[in-house]
Amino acid sequence: MDTKHTVKLGSTGPEVFRLGLGCMGMSGMYGATDDAESLRTIHTALERGVTLLDTGDFYGMGHNELLVGRAIAGRREKVQLSVKFGAMRGPDGSWGGIDLRPVAVKNFAAYSLKRLGVDVIDIYRPARLDPNVPIEETIGAIAELVKAGYVRHIALSEVGAETVRRAWRVHPIVDVQLEYSLASRGPETSLFPALRELGVGATLYGVLSRGLLTGSKPTGAGDFRAHLPRFSGEHRAKNEASVQALHRFAQERDMSPAQLAIAWVLARQPGFVPIIGARRVAQLEDALAALARPLSREDVSALESLVAFTGERYGAEQMHMLDSERP
Repeated sequence: MDTKHTVKLGSTGPEVFRLGLGCMGMSGMYGATDDAESLRTIHTALERGVTLLDTGDFYGMGHNELLVGRAIAGRREKVQLSVKFGAMRGPDGSWGGIDLRPVAVKNFAAYSLKRLGVDVIDIYRPARLDPNVPIEETIGAIAELVKAGYVRHIALSEVGAETVRRAWRVHPIVDVQLEYSLASRGPETSLFPALRELGVGATLYGVLSRGLLTGSKPTGAGDFRAHLPRFSGEHRAKNEASVQALHRFAQERDMSPAQLAIAWVLARQPGFVPIIGARRVAQLEDALAALARPLSREDVSALESLVAFTGERYGAEQMHMLDSERP
């Protein structure tokens, strides 16, 4: 591993490459996908030094884990698997809430291990907070999986500071996965300071704001971005001005918009790990180039003064469910 481009996940976690690869988009969340290209993208990432692959058992109803399992066969020693669990899906792709009961935790883990074709999951995390199950019970169940050798590290996703504190009292937490970008800066206020106080890292997804910052638009009804506030109605029209300003800023510095958005996160949160949702080799190569194009403090300030994004990252019902968004 190139130590020049690594960071430790919290005070108790592993060393990982500076950028992680998020695999969700390879299983249809943003429209049609190509398994062959997805496999090439994962293999290229590993060849370029990326170590952290982020997946979820509910991405494509198991498709994503099966895909990742194919990709890492014979390459396990190069990979750190971050797996989310707990979201319930229907055969029609519908969402059915979250289940973090201890018995469900172990059931989810058993299926993930089989689909991924591995003996141990490096980082295991509930995808959301279950309002019906105390976080202590969920973390306790994962801690038993750690003791039994099926999981190496415990992490969380989209939870607030108090939930992290409660979880930490049961077992060390290596990181919290959160959405963070030029358009989603909420964690800066209180959550990031709390994580640093506790010695907990962060893996940051949505650094391109699901393609908003690069000018990408929803491809159709199957693309869930079509239902997100920032991509529709008056918010989309208002955000377009900021997107264009970002693109001009990038062009002036001979950077792509994606490189600029990633470089901003790296400059703003140097101790945390951006998760890049590349679905194609070209997207991955573009993203990795951001590591060689760091932004100065002046660039960061100048960029922030140019952009102002509007609209929540999810609809009202989903925002209400996010523990990380509570005051």
